[in-house]
Amino acid sequence: MIWLVLSWFILLIESMATEYQNQRPETDITVTWNIFVFASLAVFLVGMAMGAVEVLWLGKRFKRKAFWQKILYKMGFYLLFMLVINLVTFPIAASIELSSSILDAQVWHKFSNYIVSPTFLSTMVSLTFSIFVSLIYSGISEHLGHNVLLNFFSGKYHQPKEESRVFMFLDMKSSTSFAEQLGHKKYFRFLSDYYNQLSNDIIQYKGEVYQYVGDEIVVTWKREDGLQHHNCIRCFYAMKQSLQKKRNYFEETYGVVPSFRAGLHLGQVTTGEIGALKKEIFFTGDVLNVTARIQQLCKPLQQEIIISEELAEQLKSDGLRLKSLGNMELEGRKKPVELFAAQLV
Repeated sequence: MIWLVLSWFILLIESMATEYQNQRPETDITVTWNIFVFASLAVFLVGMAMGAVEVLWLGKRFKRKAFWQKILYKMGFYLLFMLVINLVTFPIAASIELSSSILDAQVWHKFSNYIVSPTFLSTMVSLTFSIFVSLIYSGISEHLGHNVLLNFFSGKYHQPKEESRVFMFLDMKSSTSFAEQLGHKKYFRFLSDYYNQLSNDIIQYKGEVYQYVGDEIVVTWKREDGLQHHNCIRCFYAMKQSLQKKRNYFEETYGVVPSFRAGLHLGQVTTGEIGALKKEIFFTGDVLNVTARIQQLCKPLQQEIIISEELAEQLKSDGLRLKSLGNMELEGRKKPVELFAAQLV
């Protein structure tokens, strides 16, 4: 979307500067509706392709680099990529403009003029700007959290809103002994690898990381996203499987293998922007306290995952086995709460 909007903006500026006339027909493509549709489609598809490359491959390769290094290295890669795309799409656009075959000599004559013209340089500068804005957005979004930057831009939570949300409090087992065994520097790298290993599953199952609190992760879903296809439960088991696949890596690198327990609950929260020196999307409500208390019961009840009665009632039974653990008293709650162990089948 960034690419598409920027391309329209740049086209509008250039058209206004030339009074909507093609003043260099020997090198420039005359913009008609057919050309406009083709260019918009090409830009959108290229933006999608770059987004896929960023998320699935390139972003992971430079995950440990400093922010400026990420931008610099990725700029080089994407500029080379866009140079190739530019050289491929121009002859196609020229053939559409001239209503001729792409093999026509006129098309390639115009192409040869284009690559040595100021228009080519202007196009590459525009592409560089688009790449830079996209990477800045991606980088800041990665640091703030999934969808947080978009919410800030849209002003979605500028005024507090009531929402129904699912929360998961995920706590690492034996974290205190791990920290003592590894030392604080190595333990920091251990936590970083642990968090990185879980992030893809959280995104895949439509979750958002609300907070990292020491070795604990607080994940949240909008009600519909969390309940759909049991995403909140599937996310737990997907993360568990991801850590199992990396078992050998953690054993060889740190001598310990992380595992976790989780408590889940569904309820109403007030969501809004908060903070004077640093803005954050903030959740308040009893649901967070209850979720934390549920998670704390995992160890004494010898369960890896426990969910509340409110969440259990909303989850469809297909593909899910729920086992009642009885009514439990939670700190801060007057009435006992029925809890369930959840397992995918």
